[in-house]
Amino acid sequence: MYATVLHGPGDVRYEQVEDPKILKPTDAIIQLSATCICGSDLWPYRGLSGTDGPAHMGHEYCGTVVEVGSEVRNIRPGQFVVGSFVLSDNTCPHCDFGFQSSCVQREFMSGVQAPYARVPLADGTLVATLEMPDANMIPHMLAVSDVLGTGWYGAVAANVREGGTVVVVGDGAVGLMGVMAASQLGAVRIIAMSRHESRQKLAREFGATDIVAERGEEGIARIMELTNGVGAESVVEAVGMEESMKQAIGACRPGGSIGYVGVPHGVSFDGQEMFFAQKRMLGGPAPVRRFLPDLMDRVLAGRIEPGKVFDLVLPIDQVAEGYKAMDERRAIKTMLKVA
Repeated sequence: MYATVLHGPGDVRYEQVEDPKILKPTDAIIQLSATCICGSDLWPYRGLSGTDGPAHMGHEYCGTVVEVGSEVRNIRPGQFVVGSFVLSDNTCPHCDFGFQSSCVQREFMSGVQAPYARVPLADGTLVATLEMPDANMIPHMLAVSDVLGTGWYGAVAANVREGGTVVVVGDGAVGLMGVMAASQLGAVRIIAMSRHESRQKLAREFGATDIVAERGEEGIARIMELTNGVGAESVVEAVGMEESMKQAIGACRPGGSIGYVGVPHGVSFDGQEMFFAQKRMLGGPAPVRRFLPDLMDRVLAGRIEPGKVFDLVLPIDQVAEGYKAMDERRAIKTMLKVA
C-alpha cells in the first residue's frame, strides 16, 4: 500500500510501504475511513523535533476492523471502531485510575495516514459502535480519536465546572475543542484567546462567549479586565510554548486550575513564582480512551459536531499539501480522505 512518510523537515511523501500485518496476538488491522494531520505532526515537519530516519506519520484514526489477532476478544472484523493515539491495555492500575495514557504497556500510535493500519493492544485501545455510522458522521468520529479527546482532557484537567469561567489559550484544533468541551461541561463564560477571524468564528460556534486577541502581558491584562481583576478558575493551555504557558498561568486565579495539553517546547517554570502563585496544574498526553465512549455517544446523538474543525479536506495522496497548508496557517486542521 501507499502511506505518508516524513523524510525530513518539509519533506512529506506519499509512497509505497509494506502492508500492515498482525505481529502480536493482541493486534488488529483496520481499514481507515478517514485520517488527518495533527498540530503535533508539524513539530517534526518543521524540524523542531528530531526523527531517526524516515517516519511513518499519523495517529488519529477511525475505521473498520478487517483482521484480529488470536487473543483479541472484544473487537471483531466488520466493526466500526475509534481508537486513541495512546495504545493501552485498559486493565492496568493506571488505566483503571483513568490514565490510560500512562498504561504500563503504553505505546504511541503511528502510521495511520494510510488506508490500513495495525493497532496494537486492540481490546484496550479500540471502542466499537453498535452499528456502522453514516458517512456524514466520519469527520466527527475521527475528531474524537485525538483532538476532541485532548481538548476534553484539557477542560477536565482544568477542573471546568458548571457555571464556571474558563480561559482557553490557543486557537488551534485542540484549543477549539477545549472551548467545545468547556461548553459541554457547563461553563457559562468561555474566553477564547485568538487572533484569527475564522478561528474566532468557530470558537463562538463551539460556545465561546468572549474573544481576546491580545497576547503576553496585554492578554493577561485583558483577561483580568474581563474578570474584574480576579482571573479565571479554569484555564486550558493548548499550545505548548513558553509564552502561551505564561499566559495561562497569568490568566488563572489563585486556587484555580490549569489543564495543559499543548506538547511543550521550550517551557520552563520558576519554582519560587509557582510556589506563591498557588495554582493547580494537570496535563500531559490525554487519556483519550477514558472519554471515548461518552464522546462517541455525544457525536452519534448529534449533540456535538467536532468534525467542523476540519476546514480542509484532501485526498490522501495530496497529504504534502495538507501539511503545507497547516504549517502556513491556511488551514486549522486537514482531513485526509482514503477512498
